[in-house]
Parts: sequence; C-alpha cells; structure tokens
Amino acid sequence: MIPVQAIWLATQPLDMRSGIDSPLARVVAVFGAAQPHHAYVFTNRSHTRLKVLVHDGIGLWLAARRLHRGRFVCADVQAGSQVPLSHPQLEALVLGLPWQRVEPGGAIRLV
Repeated sequence: MIPVQAIWLATQPLDMRSGIDSPLARVVAVFGAAQPHHAYVFTNRSHTRLKVLVHDGIGLWLAARRLHRGRFVCADVQAGSQVPLSHPQLEALVLGLPWQRVEPGGAIRLV
C-alpha cells in the first residue's frame, strides 16, 4: 500500500491518451513540483476516464479507470485549478459517486 497524505483533483480535463509525462507536467505547472505521498487525480473532457498520479517518495505510479456507463462527478472549474479531496471522497469519486456529498469523516452532508 502506498501511503498518500494529500489528494488533489484537477479541474481542467487531461488527454487520456498520454502516458505519465503529461500528468506530471500538469502537476509541475500547477503545484511547482510533485510532492512525495501526494496523489493527483485527472479526468478527461467527457468525464468517463480517470487517471491518478501518485508520487511514492521514490518514483511515480499512474493508475487509470474507465466507466462503461455514466460519468465521474468532477469539480467545477470555478473552484480553481485543483481541489483537495479526503480519502473517503476519493473512494466515492473512483466509484463514480457524487464525492462532494461525503464529508472527510465519511458523513453525508447533502441529499
């Protein structure tokens, strides 16, 4: 298990045909550097694909997920270029659920 201390959701779509270099370049442009034990989450324009870039302190991991039905619930661009997520919010996002409804402690705050 890779320890992740912070999770960031990008609000701008990413071309999912790219490998690890394109998401890394986006992270460096927005944050200045890819921080160890941080995860960076990207979606494509249609919100049907998701990529997670994780820096484990030694190297980089890139995971991808595609939904065959539905779309990932993404952050509004007005929220800025990145949105912090909690671990329960990331779990909801990866499943295609509305992650904004999940509080950091796992409580549901919106119906």
